Amino acid sequence: MISKKIYYILIIRLFAISLSALAMGFFFSKENYMVMSLFVLFIIIQTSLLIKFFNSTNRKIAYFFKALLNEDFTLDFNENLQISSVKELNTNLNKLTQKFQSTHLHNQTQERYYQELIKQAEIGILTINTKGHIILANPRAEKLLNHTPLTHIKQLEKIDTELYQLLCNTLNFQRKLIQIKNERESIQLAIKANSINLNGNQLKLITLQDINSELDTKETDSWIKLIRVLTHEMMNSIAPITSISESLLKHHQKNKNSTSIVNKNDNEQLSSVDIMNKGLRIIKNQGDDLIRFVESYRSFLNVPKPEKKLIDITKLFEKIELLFEKQIIQKNINLKIVTTPGLTIYADEQQLTQVLLNLVKNAIQSLQQTTDPKIELTAKAIENSKKMISIKDNGKGITNEEMERIFVPFYTTKTNGSGVGLSISKQIIQLHGGNLKVQSTESKGAVFSIIL
Repeated sequence: MISKKIYYILIIRLFAISLSALAMGFFFSKENYMVMSLFVLFIIIQTSLLIKFFNSTNRKIAYFFKALLNEDFTLDFNENLQISSVKELNTNLNKLTQKFQSTHLHNQTQERYYQELIKQAEIGILTINTKGHIILANPRAEKLLNHTPLTHIKQLEKIDTELYQLLCNTLNFQRKLIQIKNERESIQLAIKANSINLNGNQLKLITLQDINSELDTKETDSWIKLIRVLTHEMMNSIAPITSISESLLKHHQKNKNSTSIVNKNDNEQLSSVDIMNKGLRIIKNQGDDLIRFVESYRSFLNVPKPEKKLIDITKLFEKIELLFEKQIIQKNINLKIVTTPGLTIYADEQQLTQVLLNLVKNAIQSLQQTTDPKIELTAKAIENSKKMISIKDNGKGITNEEMERIFVPFYTTKTNGSGVGLSISKQIIQLHGGNLKVQSTESKGAVFSIIL
């Protein structure tokens, strides 16, 4: 419709110019220069108006496209015009501007949405170009690699040489496991890499996943299965020994009471009975000890499902402080509690109390050789609506060898320890969907952190 109206305007104006040119020629031949001058002026005016009409339309369209290239959607063409063709052109240009603006806002919204998804993802994501520049590194990747900001792949060489070589030399690979150590902890990462072509640019997409919790869960499950088999077999072997020894002991005790001692032979018989009684009593005691030993480990298999509710952290810490008040005073321990008033956590109060009691007890025991013993209980909110409870001490710390086995069931460095306290504590936290971590430097204390 627009092109047809412009076509009509063009024809009319060209026709008017042509008639004016004929008239100008006619009056020139009649030597009527005055009238001829008027037609010359008319031709000049019509030609300039025609040029101005096309130039204004061209400038308008050029300005429109230039604004779109610069993502400027504030254009507003005047629609209150008498020339219907220009009015309709301006109307449609305004509609196009609004349409491009709507599309642009929609794309921006989607881009922000995807960026937020990447930021909140529990998996680390890196995008690297062919020159080694890191185009994208989400917060999780920076946290896993313990380096901020990540801008070039060469930074990974300082973090871990094996990881750097892997990402430099291999374009695509399926899941590979790699262990990264830093001054705080050691983590197991599952890494995948894929190459993608984006707008003609070759990019490498890397995903990093912390599988420590997955490994811990599988390790715990394996230990539970092993313990279940061991306890079953041990109970089957111990129960008959205890039962038989108890029966024999009762039998000989009865014979002893019914025997009348009249001569030396009788005295020898009594002595024999006493010896047998003592031996059977020892067998029974040993059997009872073994049963108690096995029963103590059965607790590792029978942790009930948490019954969660909102718990006030401040009140929970006050309860722990009260339970250890006597030991803290006797050993002159400086106990510091740091938390936010009103901070709550969704957990099983009894089970969480059991974990805290075990961790604080271990902290107190590690302070035996410390001249200025200190324990700090801290609770705070961290990212992704999670809460972290920390138990920090300045005791003897934990060696590297102990760190690798500290959560293994039955492993203990104490002479009278059972080795199941930390294992049960970790299992309880895992049942809550959280994690129990430890950071320590030998001779500089340790920090146990519960993340829920």
